[in-house]
Amino acid sequence: MIGAGAQTVFFVDDDAPLREANAQTLELAGLPVRAFADAATALAAIGPAFDGVVVSDIRMPGMDGLQLFAHLRAMDPELPVILITGHADVPMAVGALRDGAFDFLPKPFAADHLVASVRRALAHRRLILDNRALRAAAASPPDSPLIGDSPAMVRLRESVAQVARAEVDVLVEGETGTGKELVAAMLHRGSARAARPFIAVNCAALPPAQAEIELFGHAADAVPYGRFERAGRIEASSRGTLFLDEIDGMPLEVQPRLLRVLEEREVLPVGAERPMPLDLRVIASAKSDLRELSRRGAFRNDLYFRLNVVRLSIPPLRERRSDIAQLFAAFVAEAVTQTGQGGFRMTDAVRRHLLDHDWPGNVRELRNFAFSAVLNLNDGAVPVAQHQSLPDRIAAYEAMLLRETLETTRGNVARAIELLGIPRKTFYDKMARAGLAAAQFRPRD
Repeated sequence: MIGAGAQTVFFVDDDAPLREANAQTLELAGLPVRAFADAATALAAIGPAFDGVVVSDIRMPGMDGLQLFAHLRAMDPELPVILITGHADVPMAVGALRDGAFDFLPKPFAADHLVASVRRALAHRRLILDNRALRAAAASPPDSPLIGDSPAMVRLRESVAQVARAEVDVLVEGETGTGKELVAAMLHRGSARAARPFIAVNCAALPPAQAEIELFGHAADAVPYGRFERAGRIEASSRGTLFLDEIDGMPLEVQPRLLRVLEEREVLPVGAERPMPLDLRVIASAKSDLRELSRRGAFRNDLYFRLNVVRLSIPPLRERRSDIAQLFAAFVAEAVTQTGQGGFRMTDAVRRHLLDHDWPGNVRELRNFAFSAVLNLNDGAVPVAQHQSLPDRIAAYEAMLLRETLETTRGNVARAIELLGIPRKTFYDKMARAGLAAAQFRPRD
């Protein structure tokens, strides 16, 4: 689906000089073509997976062009057929148009008219097949959340399944938006710790002044306004999995204490006298090259080597473009389910964007594009196929943003309000209209 490969033109004409001349015209235009002297031979060569178009003269001995069109229409009503007509055949060709023929070319026709008509038909055929593939993908959800059949993704799925069962720490590397947290969650779910907590910490978002308390906790009366002891995120993950997201953004002054946790498997809360033993597995992610950061002194060298026990690398989307179609189909299906929008159809503008864009935001950017396409928010790239009012479309988009933000914050309302930049009352009003509750996004132990 959404492939950029060449499609074949079947050109059918019993007049050998005209057949050869027109086939050459199409070849010179860069269009792969197969020429046939009779309709029966061409029909026998067309199977259900045919991705091209048929150009046929109407008047031929044996099976004529209209009979060929009727057979093709019975086989696939959406297969574009272009008919070549003599002057006397124009009324028949017009009738065929009413019956679903794509176009007709009255003789004599200019070479550029033939090429233009064929190009339009090929683009139309590609969109038809893309939309069929979208519907098929929606009906058959992928087996793994790591979507894609490229060699890199096949290897990654195999590695995740293998490493998940091993009690080793893992470093997951990949650009922003590639799915590092998804891999971390899969490693947790595939391990013997799956029933225990999966605690995720965004290291880059930790304020330096609060990082130690957030991570290590504190004893009673050890910090201002801290009358009671508080367990840190590390202690909360004991017997489960600690996911240190964007560890390349962790403050340097906190890194020595984290190194001790990893080496000793114990944590010393701020102000405590004795460390607490831990039973945890650590998964860290980085969007930058930790080795290079450690060489520059921007990341502790000893911490890098302690983390780098097993390393999994997620390729950027631009290096696995063959997976874009499958990913887009899955995200369209997700968007349709979440927003309640129906009737989405691939357009040429959407298809060109999928093929030509470099996707610097990777899978996350592609998912956002799919949601925008389903909601008709791509500046006209997707024609309005639904009959929803503008307020309804805006409400659906807001509901999608609320879900996405709450998924990111794992149901943390204060953080969600901060990210969305709206007043608390507005947030709760929108939550009520969308039928959402923060509790449904909080992780379950």
